[in-house]
Amino acid sequence: MSDTTTGTSANAPKKRSLFQQLEVDTRLLGMIGAFLLICIAFSIFTDGRFLSARNIFNLTIQTVSVAIMATGMVFIIVTRHIDLSVGAILAVCSATMGMVQAQWLPQALGFGSFWIAPLTIIAGLVVGTLIGVFNGWLVGYQGIPAFIVTLGGLLVWRNVAWYITGGQTIGPLDPTFLIFGGAEGTMGVTWSWIIGIAACLAAVYALWSARRSKLAHEFPVKPVWAEVALGVIFCAAILGFVWILNAYLIPEGRLERVFEARGEVMPEGYVEGHGLPISVLILILVAVVMTLVARKTRLGRYIFATGGNPDAAELSGINTKMLTVKVFAIMGFLCGLSAVVASARLTFHTNDIGTLDELRVIAAAVIGGTALSGGIGTIYGAILGALIMQSLQSGMGMVGVDAPLQNIVVGAVLVFAVLIDILYRKRWGGK
Repeated sequence: MSDTTTGTSANAPKKRSLFQQLEVDTRLLGMIGAFLLICIAFSIFTDGRFLSARNIFNLTIQTVSVAIMATGMVFIIVTRHIDLSVGAILAVCSATMGMVQAQWLPQALGFGSFWIAPLTIIAGLVVGTLIGVFNGWLVGYQGIPAFIVTLGGLLVWRNVAWYITGGQTIGPLDPTFLIFGGAEGTMGVTWSWIIGIAACLAAVYALWSARRSKLAHEFPVKPVWAEVALGVIFCAAILGFVWILNAYLIPEGRLERVFEARGEVMPEGYVEGHGLPISVLILILVAVVMTLVARKTRLGRYIFATGGNPDAAELSGINTKMLTVKVFAIMGFLCGLSAVVASARLTFHTNDIGTLDELRVIAAAVIGGTALSGGIGTIYGAILGALIMQSLQSGMGMVGVDAPLQNIVVGAVLVFAVLIDILYRKRWGGK
């Protein structure tokens, strides 16, 4: 009798706690909690201005450039490398695009040509990708440490950007190009709601598809009520974000100019919201693509396998040298894309564009949970890390904190985030 009881209990499935059933990411919850505390604290100190529709709109478009590069930095750090040149690559891409659209192409195609904006963007993306490939070749095939390659690149590319423009501020930029900067380019209220609803449907489908896949492979799944609650939270967050952006009204003077350009008179009392900035939409698309690459492709599996154990990855047949080139090429491409957003938001190219962005990008990835030891990192974590950093800087600026003290706080937060990461991995055995 005792033998039967023992055998039955030994074969019975181990009971999982509520947190295990819900598969709660405690690190993500911690980051979300920290972000909410930052928002509440600054909202109190600014009499609610921090959480106003206007400030949230500005906060999102200010975060985009660093967040886009942070998604690429996740892959770099996961493979146990570092890239200190991302700010300088952004600068040289911005300088190239500034000259292409302000001086070179207008001479060949004429001012106002439709092709100026697309050719300018292609030029910036190509320059960034080629620099990334060059960095990856030096690291992967020549064996030079990434720290040295990109530290040298920080100095080289920053000054190449200066020589391209002759040290001058370049502008005005093409009007079509400027729509990628944020304030000048938004989707409008109607299209923002359409995109928000589509995003909700996509989120619900992703949850349902993941649950079906787990059931098909007989993996444990969350309770149905937890899946439903998660879907409701996702949809509420998406639609709430769209509602806030739509609530930020376009200035009356700008609306009048729009109606005048059409040859119409603006109706009395007419108002219109900004809606979703195109730059934020670009970040969302980058996040989705990078997440799919990380989770659903062979390249993503190779990246995380190499970061977890480079020697074992190479012995298993992974071409780690070419993988390094690909990872740095992705980083270079994203630097070019960030240059589009950053220069369009500023409406011109300046010599100091992207200064210290390398530190902000690395900090965003690390605060978002990417392990400097390699093998661990998430795209959504890096974006949340960028948002936390930008919220800190924006909030401190609104309450009148001096710029040097702002940098001190950001540096302290970075060190604290690494400490928390170390303690977390010790507590959970590296999981």
